[in-house]
Amino acid sequence: MLRLGVPSYRLPRKVLDAEIDLVRGLGVEIRTSSHVEGATGLRDLLRSGFKAVFLAAGAQASLKLGVKGEGLKGVIGAVDLLRRTSLGREVSVGRRAVVVGGGNAAIDAARTARRLGAREVTILYRRTRAEMPALSWEIEAALAEGIRLETLAAPLQIVGRAGRVAGVEALRMRLGEADSSGRPRPVPIEGSGFVVPCDTVIPAVGQTVVLDFLGPRSRVGITEKGTVVSDRETCATGMKGVFAGGDLVTGPATAVEAVAAGNRAAEAIHRYLEGTAYGASTAEVPRVRPDAEELTEFPHAVLAAVAELPAAARARSFREVELGLTSDEATAEASRCLNCAACCECRECERACQAHAVDHAMRDQLVEVDVGVCIVATGFDMMDATALPEYGGGRIPNVVTGLEFERLLSASGPTGGHVVRPSDGRAPRRIAFIQCVGSRDVRNHAYCSAVCCMHATKEAILAREHDAAVESTIFYMDLRAAGKTFQTYVGRAREEYAVSYIRARPARVEEVEGSRDVKVVYEDTKTQKRREEAFELVVLCQAMIPSAGAKGLARMLGVELDEHGFVRVPDPLTAPVDTSIPGILAVGYAAGPHDIPESVVQASAAAGRAAELLRRRAANG
Repeated sequence: MLRLGVPSYRLPRKVLDAEIDLVRGLGVEIRTSSHVEGATGLRDLLRSGFKAVFLAAGAQASLKLGVKGEGLKGVIGAVDLLRRTSLGREVSVGRRAVVVGGGNAAIDAARTARRLGAREVTILYRRTRAEMPALSWEIEAALAEGIRLETLAAPLQIVGRAGRVAGVEALRMRLGEADSSGRPRPVPIEGSGFVVPCDTVIPAVGQTVVLDFLGPRSRVGITEKGTVVSDRETCATGMKGVFAGGDLVTGPATAVEAVAAGNRAAEAIHRYLEGTAYGASTAEVPRVRPDAEELTEFPHAVLAAVAELPAAARARSFREVELGLTSDEATAEASRCLNCAACCECRECERACQAHAVDHAMRDQLVEVDVGVCIVATGFDMMDATALPEYGGGRIPNVVTGLEFERLLSASGPTGGHVVRPSDGRAPRRIAFIQCVGSRDVRNHAYCSAVCCMHATKEAILAREHDAAVESTIFYMDLRAAGKTFQTYVGRAREEYAVSYIRARPARVEEVEGSRDVKVVYEDTKTQKRREEAFELVVLCQAMIPSAGAKGLARMLGVELDEHGFVRVPDPLTAPVDTSIPGILAVGYAAGPHDIPESVVQASAAAGRAAELLRRRAANG
């Protein structure tokens, strides 16, 4: 799979050949074109003099999409595409190709299609970029090569003409509740279908293990998922002398994990051949410790950036993309101390923690604590702005969320407090804030998020204080600025900081053709006419929603939730923090939209209520 599944622009064949030659040099005999099939084949190997057999056939087949049209000419699985390309066989992808999937195989297939001559390559992925399992730098490399990423889109069917692929019909998706993988489940949006014209469709939604070679009489166990059963530590199967590892056992994983399985199996097989017990290794993990100096004495060293071929040049050939480090860069990188990336058992974290809070020998344990009162204060999450594609979140470079803008304003943020456009680093002069993105919206969240109005006003004022040339416009439905001198604050924003307020809910946001500016399309509430205004940066004030773990916690505690997913407070007037379960209290955004002052007041109320309940409990023994 390293040769046939990893493109040569990532793993040059001369490097792979050199690695294989090292293995040959150890005395390993490699026999290709050797067919072994079924239990009889395995028994024949053991009878012919081999004392142990290790199965490492990998996950060789592409999973299908399961949609209409997969039998059309022009549909080719990602594994098949990469294999045929690596073998030097002719592969025609036409002018336009669509890859369906979001993993590293999908990225490799898209970049390979680009190199095979496709001028337009689109990746369709059903969630957002944040949920893509592909490595972030692989995605960046693909985008740099001109590959288009279409997120929150899932294929409905493959459209054909005269027996050939003509396009992919897809549906827009929105993110729902988390599924078994912990990621938000994509939910189709009715009536949102669209077609991506293409000549080739490349499914890259996963790989599967092919076990035909084992045969029906094999004593090697098979799981319900279609993988081989083997011991986690020794890789031993149910057939004496037969071991298995890698993707064949785990399902599709990484080459590194497969190599690790090979190492475990080699040790177990060695002990098996010696006739000794071959359980889990008891060898002590070596402890490699750096010099015993205080970590604070080490200067911070930045990770060396690996030089790459220019995007325009690399998209036309299979030359290696990463050019490696210079001698000086490699020396500097090797001298960066204690950057292990993963635990190497050096235990320096114990020495570095001045509070002595780290105990490397500590293991997870279940602890039961007797409490009289439980206060739920789970806070909130932000709605994914890409769920509303009409506003351009995640699609238009100069459309950012309120929290992203807050980071731009922060002195500790990525730009040191200088407000710049993501697309070109230029300071924007006209900024638009769009309120109620996903809030007060029956399609998404019908409630008001409570804090967006003042948050946007504050950000507009800060932007003006950072740069006196900035002019901000806030599009709002209703201005929630009652009490706490909020209305005075809004008045100052208008008079002293040139903040304009337009009462309108924009219909859509578009990128201005020929520039990176952003156009806001809305209806003027006074004239009821369609208007358009161009801005250099647009900030989306998206809905605040119950935190991801709130529903599971509520289920565990047995408390009721309201229709929006917040903890229900049955009597907000006389018992404003009591839930449906006596002794369990809810405050802040856990119980519904509240701003910070209200949340602080609720916390004080909860403290008083908790003291009252505990006093009663003590009095009752």
